[in-house]
Amino acid sequence: MLFDTHVHLNARQFAEDRDEVIKRAEEAGVSKMVVVGFDEETIPLAMELAETYDHIYAAVGWHPVSAINYEDKHLDWIKSLSDHPKVVAIGEMGLDYHWDTSPKAKQEEVFRKQIRLAKELDMPIIIHNRKATDDVIRILQEEEASEVGGIMHCYSATVAEVEACLEMNFYISLAGPVTFKNAQEPKEIAKIIPLDRLLIETDAPYLAPHPYRGKRNEPAYVKLVAEEIATLREMTYEEVCEITMRNACDVYRIK
Repeated sequence: MLFDTHVHLNARQFAEDRDEVIKRAEEAGVSKMVVVGFDEETIPLAMELAETYDHIYAAVGWHPVSAINYEDKHLDWIKSLSDHPKVVAIGEMGLDYHWDTSPKAKQEEVFRKQIRLAKELDMPIIIHNRKATDDVIRILQEEEASEVGGIMHCYSATVAEVEACLEMNFYISLAGPVTFKNAQEPKEIAKIIPLDRLLIETDAPYLAPHPYRGKRNEPAYVKLVAEEIATLREMTYEEVCEITMRNACDVYRIK
């Protein structure tokens, strides 16, 4: 049984065949998923999917790329949704220095406010980090995010930063890039993550694993991520499934 800990089934890329995508995931052994909503468009559909499917949960937050559109009413909205029994985390949140859509100061403001909300609610957080590792770690440390911990989603920092993330009570989630043939650092990271902090995800529809690289990703492909990690760590596929399922349920507090 597989747990796709981060998927965007609420993305427009799935508008035509969402139910079929979910069915293919089930057939591939994906028994749990967390759909992440991160703005005005995606949060309502994340909630709808979580309410429609027993095995789908939701996370709600505000993406750094959308920080330019953030108003405090959005934080109030996220807080109001956090009481829902199928909402298991706040996020994704963080910093993105690749897409130049939101000023860094605004991104940081929105990031800090969401960390503080998560601490108030005692809920784990999901971290988005793109080309901003030093600032992400600094802010997490300054805001004492270790009190709630969470997930370093689609981990893209280096081997050197893994320990800092672990010390702050974060799990490390690996996605499609670990399967890319020339992706040496993701493969090294897959080998050193403590087994009790290892998670898998697709981030679908983005970052499809080999051999689907460049095409639309979907949650069924999380199986390929698990298979690659099993090979890298010289474990059985079943062991990786069992470990990552247990870890995901622990961090998301799912019984």
